[in-house]
Amino acid sequence: MADEENTGDEAPGRFEVRPRRSFLRRLLTFLTFLPIVVALIAGGVFLYGKWRFYAAGPAETPTVVWLAPGLGLSGITERLYEAHVLGDRLIFRTGVRLSRASGALKAGEYEIPAHASMADIVLILRSGKSIVHQITVPEGLTSSEAMEIVSADPVLMGPTPATPPEGSLLPETYNFSKGMTRALIVQRMQKSATALLNELWPHRAQNLPYASQKEALILASIVEKETGLASERPKVAAVFVNRLRKSMRLQSDPTIIYGITGGKGPLGRPIRQSELDRVTPYNTYQVDGLPPTPICNPGRASIEAVLNPPATGDLYFVADGTGGHAFSSSLAEHDRNVSHWRQVEKKTAKSPAKPAEEVPAKDAPAIPLKAPPKQAGG
Repeated sequence: MADEENTGDEAPGRFEVRPRRSFLRRLLTFLTFLPIVVALIAGGVFLYGKWRFYAAGPAETPTVVWLAPGLGLSGITERLYEAHVLGDRLIFRTGVRLSRASGALKAGEYEIPAHASMADIVLILRSGKSIVHQITVPEGLTSSEAMEIVSADPVLMGPTPATPPEGSLLPETYNFSKGMTRALIVQRMQKSATALLNELWPHRAQNLPYASQKEALILASIVEKETGLASERPKVAAVFVNRLRKSMRLQSDPTIIYGITGGKGPLGRPIRQSELDRVTPYNTYQVDGLPPTPICNPGRASIEAVLNPPATGDLYFVADGTGGHAFSSSLAEHDRNVSHWRQVEKKTAKSPAKPAEEVPAKDAPAIPLKAPPKQAGG
């Protein structure tokens, strides 16, 4: 009886141990395979993210995106997402971090191609090759006219600075990216003008009738306004240099016009005799030497022309009726050229107006009705 009781007492104990051991075995098995499962899931997520990172993006057409300086990765991601060139912000941020490109993404204005992948976008932003804009200041504009162009540019930012001194801007086409301010582009124009003068000045001809860069710039501005033909600039420069050497007055119409308009624009009519007779600092028919300031912003060709003028005996020039000028070394020859020009003027006045496309782009100098006997230019 005792054995039966013991057997009965032991049976329940053995029955309770088995489930405990079974649970532990299952737990150990689960823990053994858990890292593998996690690894498989993580690998799947990684492969999916990688596939999405390199897959074609949602943009149906090329899209221009402006990324302002200082946005940071989160700001850049949001801006790209708002522009509908990203399909997933988290994958993009993760991909950028994994590729260690977070600090290499550059601000700027970019054109994202249609269906560009996130990987493509990262490469574009790392390159820093943003959209290039251009602004052109033509040769011969006054500083006031140049500032009108700067002010009207739709891409440049910030207020238009005060009009810089006449002749201090280099006429040129300037490349810039969005974010450039008007003040900075004007500074570039001024620095370019200074750099050009400093480059050319040491290579000037000997015995020029002016001893400073400022005087050379003033004469270059007159040459620029006297002719729109590149081939004539050296000849016009030679005439004025010859006249200065002989202490002859320059007698340049554009200087009078500048004195009247203050550089605000073209005169729009012939010079009056009263304006020819009036003594002002800019009336080179009445005052000796150069006017006090440049009368426009001359280009490189005009500056080179006055620093290295050709050796000629010419002292006069007048319009020849073909868009250029007739040059002469004697007053008698010049008078004949003037007479010829008067005949051309009469014929032109009687003929129908030319179509707009035939009108020269650069205003021709006005001819006074009663020109002094020793005029240099038209």
